Amino acid sequence: MHAEPLPRPQPLRFDNARGQPLAGVLHKPAGEARAYAVFVACFTCSKDIPVAVRLARALAQHGFGVLRFDLTGLGESGGSFNETDFESEVDDVLRAAAWLDAHAQAPHLLVGHSLGGAAVLEAAARLPEVRAVTTIGTPATLDHITDLLHSETEERHPDGSLTATIGGQRFTFAPHFLDTLARYSPTQAAARLNRAYLVMHAPADSIVPYGQAHALFDAAAEPRAFISLDDTDHLLRRQADVDYCADLISAWASRPLAPARTRR
Repeated sequence: MHAEPLPRPQPLRFDNARGQPLAGVLHKPAGEARAYAVFVACFTCSKDIPVAVRLARALAQHGFGVLRFDLTGLGESGGSFNETDFESEVDDVLRAAAWLDAHAQAPHLLVGHSLGGAAVLEAAARLPEVRAVTTIGTPATLDHITDLLHSETEERHPDGSLTATIGGQRFTFAPHFLDTLARYSPTQAAARLNRAYLVMHAPADSIVPYGQAHALFDAAAEPRAFISLDDTDHLLRRQADVDYCADLISAWASRPLAPARTRR
């Protein structure tokens, strides 16, 4: 038996807090959606990196509607990246959730990869409809990102900003970007999450150490789950790894996303 073909992904636009257009893509399942989800990509990554596209498609095959999008100043979205910071990233997640609420259904699931995981942990507290959160390869402290930026810095500017090459692209990070990293803690966000939480991380992750995932898991309250991604790399470059994650997320989410009468 062959799975029913998925509908063609739907390109879309919505505005950020400054009225600048953000570009997104909505993946819908073949039938009625079990639930809708927002996927947030890794640090400086666009919505079109392979893991974002493949995971959104794989989750759609499991019955989820998934919105992936470009943060301000990245990919096809408007705005200037050097005017952004971690707070604006969280606000972009809230705007994506608002678009889903207005045009389909409020998201019940948030999935974040790397720094995107830190953003969804923060955003979840402001989205009462969210029932479940999954982070993949996410740091427990944003000092990890600060240290990465300083180690990759190629140029320091008189105003305190710095230029670094991340993932083959040059970015300039303003002082306020570093300031907001210092003010937020994914571990503290996990501790106050009060939603079903799935931590996924690879022991051999060369970008975010495996111990960071344990810190997030230890901080979170029940219901929580931890899944080791075996020999997966940070960017989940293999299709088999993406499919594995989607299978696990789908199975795990079946309980927190089930109607209340089913969960009794």
